[in-house]
Amino acid sequence: MWIAKPFEELTLDEFFACEKLRLDTFVVEQGIKYCDLDETDKEAYHIAYIENDVCLAYARLFKANGHPHFGRVATALAARGKGYGGELIRQILAKSEALWPGEKIEIEAQHQVVGLYKKFGFESVGDTFVLEGIVHQKMVQK
Repeated sequence: MWIAKPFEELTLDEFFACEKLRLDTFVVEQGIKYCDLDETDKEAYHIAYIENDVCLAYARLFKANGHPHFGRVATALAARGKGYGGELIRQILAKSEALWPGEKIEIEAQHQVVGLYKKFGFESVGDTFVLEGIVHQKMVQK
């Protein structure tokens, strides 16, 4: 089931499932050494697909520098290639439009998923840069 909730409305089981996917993806799989939880979690909407207490797709949506922004985008290894990533982006775009009508989203995309975001109307801006040891690209919604 898809959810899109502010931090304070997440159940403990939902929060646990989302954070487990984030840790599995960014810390274990990608080997990023950073504190995944931060104050942004308290400000963000958490968009996820959770089935049987397992989070298969996740992102957080929030305002940064005056613009809608999303990050921590992850799809579980077992769910990749099954359409969850594309549906997650559609869920993010719909929630952003509901919260901030007409405002364009700005993101910092990991380089390997730039092509996915281009399919949803994002375009690259500027040069790539390294964030937490991973190459990223700033992108904005057309």
